[in-house]
Amino acid sequence: MTELLPVFAQLTVNGIAVGAIYALVAIGIVLIYKATEVLNFAHGDLLVVAAFCAWGLIVGLGWPFWAALLVVVAGSALLAFGLDAVVIRRIAGQPQFAGVMLTIALAFMIRGAVSMLFGPESRNYPTPWSNKSVSLGGIAVAELQLVILVAALLVTLALFAFFRYTRLGIAMQAASQNQLAAYLNGINVKRVNSLVWALAGISAAVAGVLLAPITLVDISLWYVTLKALSAIVLGGFGSLPGAIVGGLLIGVIEQFAGVYMPDGSKDIVAYLVLIAVLVLRPRGLLGEAHGRRV
Repeated sequence: MTELLPVFAQLTVNGIAVGAIYALVAIGIVLIYKATEVLNFAHGDLLVVAAFCAWGLIVGLGWPFWAALLVVVAGSALLAFGLDAVVIRRIAGQPQFAGVMLTIALAFMIRGAVSMLFGPESRNYPTPWSNKSVSLGGIAVAELQLVILVAALLVTLALFAFFRYTRLGIAMQAASQNQLAAYLNGINVKRVNSLVWALAGISAAVAGVLLAPITLVDISLWYVTLKALSAIVLGGFGSLPGAIVGGLLIGVIEQFAGVYMPDGSKDIVAYLVLIAVLVLRPRGLLGEAHGRRV
């Protein structure tokens, strides 16, 4: 039993670090969904753009990591803002299926543009924490994993404070709950929605810049969107706390599946969890119950 404890602790720490990335991506998807009722399948491609742009600045131009991070975060926010203002806003009032198809189309367009501009090859870039680790209670933890945890915590706290204590954050909450009532009270709903997209772009950029050095800068980074969707369903669709809890749980479950389940289980366990939750508890862990009598 004592021999299993270090392994258990190591897998848990690794899982929480990976889950923090899923949580960051899930937060961005939930923010957009709550504000505009659009399920953004292009969110993972914003993460891809951020990762490739970070590589271009750090490796291609020789920029310091922190300068590249600030530029990439700002650029991602502007890109997400523009996508809503120029494209997504045009389908306001249309069925949700229209939003799904539009964001899928945007995802393929963004992915193709990145592939044409940078090429399909995988690559990497250094960070101040690359190839460094610390020992916590006898458990070796990569410094980059700790940075990911801290970044996810800071983003979560910043969003909480923003929505609770700022006028703009309160306006965003009002618009997400009832757009017509918010408009009648003088809130520029269209501008607020675009700003929500910008916030989601920031979370995608942070996740992409920190995830890429671990998994390599590659077009396939968009797959993290699928893991984030599993986290959203597990935590409760439309719940920001649920997105965080779901992301962390999916990360931990994946790590344990990779060790204690048959080969290949790690790659599919998130989707098995998604199916199980949809069948057994559709509202998720922290979601509200919604039902329709038929």
